Amino acid sequence: MCRNIKTLRPPVTFDVGDDDITAAALQYVRKVSGFRAPAAHNREAFDRAVAEVAEATRRLLETLEVRGAGARV
Repeated sequence: MCRNIKTLRPPVTFDVGDDDITAAALQYVRKVSGFRAPAAHNREAFDRAVAEVAEATRRLLETLEVRGAGARV
């Protein structure tokens, strides 16, 4: 598996938008599936996976606690 997945954000930045999260989810699903774009018969599964990964990413970012973040912001 490719190891150069782009970091979504530095640990102390809190201004990640929905577009950033969706782009990261799409990149992840593309890497895992091996397809840049799915065939028509796989489109629903591909899109569902992107949505689920994006939602998991939102939950993760909302619940992360970055110690010392107040001092750097």
